[in-house]
Amino acid sequence: MKILVAISCVPDTTSKINFTQDKKKFDKNGIQYVINPQDEYCLSKAIYLQEKQNAEVTIVIVGDLSVEPVMRKALAIGAQNAIRVNIEPIDSQNVAKEIAEIVKQGDYDIILLGKESLDYNGGMVPGLVAAELDLPFVNGVIGLEIENKTIKVTRELENGVELISLDLPVVLAGQKGLVEENQLKIPNIRGIMAAKNKSLNVVEAKFSDLKLKIDEYEKPKSRSHVVLVDKENLDDLIQLLHEQAKVI
Repeated sequence: MKILVAISCVPDTTSKINFTQDKKKFDKNGIQYVINPQDEYCLSKAIYLQEKQNAEVTIVIVGDLSVEPVMRKALAIGAQNAIRVNIEPIDSQNVAKEIAEIVKQGDYDIILLGKESLDYNGGMVPGLVAAELDLPFVNGVIGLEIENKTIKVTRELENGVELISLDLPVVLAGQKGLVEENQLKIPNIRGIMAAKNKSLNVVEAKFSDLKLKIDEYEKPKSRSHVVLVDKENLDDLIQLLHEQAKVI
């Protein structure tokens, strides 16, 4: 069984975000990058399947040279192979096409992607990959078990869960819950040393028809100060809601 896990490289939530070139470009200076959290759940699940099902786990990431430290971490966690598509990930459709091309070349049984990335939160890439490959697709996956060539998937819904059985190959968008938080795989010394000897396969992008153009970035407005009102002073609370918050 061959599993492909698509990961993205996102800024750590503690990083201070700035923009350059008249707010048209993201400033990467001083930014600490990490594996996208949703992708980390997918990677951990793939490693458990590798141990249990003797699966072969490959990671793919669309990005420039700066993403390679994140790739090394994924290899240290336990992935056996790593592929980098050498193009900046700007357009979701373009990224999906590049990932789909890797799938076609590798003949993978399960393609796992995080439901959405922490930076853009678009949530479009998994579904677009499935459309490019014309494969079954399940979003919001929080459970995954394999029996021969059939997989059983648990999908989170707004008011419950849905149990689905599918034949391989499939595209799955995982999220928090795919493994428990205390089961997330982290690199150990042995894994870190082994990752140094694993090769990073770099392939050039096959598609350059970007349909997305960034006009400008803008930071969210700073939150206003918090006003504390004693629970006994309901008149003061009503006055503040009416005159300052203007919600009543």
